[in-house]
Amino acid sequence: MLKTIKPKNARTKRILKKREPKVEENVKTAIFVRGSTTSQVVNDALSDLCRLRRTNSINFTKKNNVHPFDDDTSLNFYCSKNDASLFVIGSHSKKRPHNLVFGRMFDGQLLDMIEVGIEKAITMNEIKSQKCSVGMKPLFIFNGDLFETSQVHKTFKNMMLDFFRGQNLESINISGLEYVISITATGSIVDSDSTAPSTSDGKIFFRVYTIQMTKSGQKAPRVELEEMGPSYDFKLRRTKFANEEVYKIATKVPKTLKPKKVKNIDVNEIGDKVGHIHVGRQDLGKLQTRKMKGLKRMTEDDQTEDWSQRIEGVFLDIQHVEE
Repeated sequence: MLKTIKPKNARTKRILKKREPKVEENVKTAIFVRGSTTSQVVNDALSDLCRLRRTNSINFTKKNNVHPFDDDTSLNFYCSKNDASLFVIGSHSKKRPHNLVFGRMFDGQLLDMIEVGIEKAITMNEIKSQKCSVGMKPLFIFNGDLFETSQVHKTFKNMMLDFFRGQNLESINISGLEYVISITATGSIVDSDSTAPSTSDGKIFFRVYTIQMTKSGQKAPRVELEEMGPSYDFKLRRTKFANEEVYKIATKVPKTLKPKKVKNIDVNEIGDKVGHIHVGRQDLGKLQTRKMKGLKRMTEDDQTEDWSQRIEGVFLDIQHVEE
């Protein structure tokens, strides 16, 4: 691990202050590391994934003896030295060919990792089409029920959103939406062990498309998707998840960022505001009704006279029957 550095000048002090925890996080930096043995498929995949995060990524072009599932000491050193909380490690072996490991760090330590194998790959250079601009945030499409039922797919979905999240924006310009990342999961869930997380015997298809907006004759433009690349067919392999307590601390939202609760106003799943109005008890006797002769209101004196007339009528009917 890196030793504690005491700032000796203003420049070092500014760098260390920039790395301190903040209420609103900076854009996360990702490092792309090549293992001790790699293939051309892995090298191209690391380069293309780094191009999608060009402004906040560091690509290691030399080989490094990194084995995160066996020993994460060197990985913690690389991430701490480069102030990176996201990493992708590429390797290639006979047992695990064309291998990629996606992972995240928290507080200088390893949080979670997901290992995938590349079964089919198409680089960005092989697809002759228009590319997106630098620093653009993508739209995401997740297809498949496994992203809602499988713990592995849920973590992979959360990890992909964390990789390409970028900076927080208050408003979005439609012209700035330039590309879409589509991730599709197929197959079924396989529970190999009750204590181990569930895995899938299917694949994950990773596709990237650019958004083409053309004239439609209306106010809203016509939207078409054109494949930009890269394109991968992933196969899930090993996983390493964080403990519930550590994950809860890592995803804790500061009190200052939590929205203040307004009385009798909630937000539904879609994001719309729903208000609750509390009405007091109503007196139906004072309710305004349609003015009809049959619905004419009577005072208390009229009601007593009406009842007395009814009673007298009943007695007269009884006397008539007896006679």
